[in-house]
Amino acid sequence: MADKPWPHDAIEEVFYMEEAEWDMSSIVSNFAHLIRHQRIDRIVALDDIDLEKAAILREHFRIPGIGQTTARYFRDRLAMRMKAAEAGINVPPFCALFTDKVVHHYTQTVSPPWILKPRTESSAGTKKIHSIDELWTILNGLGDMRHNYLLEQFKPGDTYYVDTLAAGGKIVFDWYNRNLNNPVEDTYKGTLFRSVTVPFQSKAEKSLKRLNNQIIKAFGIRNSAIHSEIVQAKEDEQFYFLETSARVGGAHIVEMIEAASGINLWQEWANIEIVSARNLDYTLPEVKNMYSGLLLSLSHYEHSDTTAFTDSEIIWKINDPHHIGFVLQSPVRDRVLELLELYTDRIFKDYHDNAIV
Repeated sequence: MADKPWPHDAIEEVFYMEEAEWDMSSIVSNFAHLIRHQRIDRIVALDDIDLEKAAILREHFRIPGIGQTTARYFRDRLAMRMKAAEAGINVPPFCALFTDKVVHHYTQTVSPPWILKPRTESSAGTKKIHSIDELWTILNGLGDMRHNYLLEQFKPGDTYYVDTLAAGGKIVFDWYNRNLNNPVEDTYKGTLFRSVTVPFQSKAEKSLKRLNNQIIKAFGIRNSAIHSEIVQAKEDEQFYFLETSARVGGAHIVEMIEAASGINLWQEWANIEIVSARNLDYTLPEVKNMYSGLLLSLSHYEHSDTTAFTDSEIIWKINDPHHIGFVLQSPVRDRVLELLELYTDRIFKDYHDNAIV
């Protein structure tokens, strides 16, 4: 990561570690070396994989912030489901895979299809399972590693992303987007990522707000960005908690939310950490209420020519190799949806490459 385009003008010091030393014991030792010469008031984990490391450092060096127990709720999918269920939050029926009898009972009482999910790794290892025989074949293949997975009933429906800023344990900003694709179900347009702002003051937004308040209260987080995923099941139109994380949303959701609200989640998260360390109150900047949409796709081309996309609603274009994508902004949600559909067809025809990983 040393050669990545870091904003070095905003970074006072960089401390590099060899990849071979990237274990917790070495991280603690190197951190101890750093704080001999400079006091450190806060540690911020910028993504999921660093959440546990940051929690261990805070615990060991007695630095305020998320400790190891709370970190589990934002990293371990089994822990977060158990915590949500204990708080009375709707979750799809799930099962730990520790004990054969428990798994057998689950398969007899909860109808398939089921989703097998890794507890702490990325969702790349997720599998959709349709029968008991298929499940046991997969579990036997996992062998002694099956304890690192959980089983959950698949709930077809609309997926929503909830992005929150918490300061002092209270929600100071929340924003709601709907994922227009479900990659588990959709083999065509599901291979492109598309999202749009949930209609303001709608029944869906109000329901999501209530559920988000439950999540933030139950999980005990105080100062952080939080990104959660929620599904509205087709079968009963109920909202179900899927998972959460103590970070901003990925896949350029930050740019999408800033286009609609004027709030940059990275910047405001940094401000929350700073005022917390200084024992000051946090004040959120003025929020605007526009609608935005996001479309991302892999591309055949290393550098995609997007000059033909000229609509004024486009306010951001992705610049990553072998990608094409846009953030759209409009005061009218239907206009955002119209352009997302138009661009999806054009990109799928002329740019899209599902073979690139």
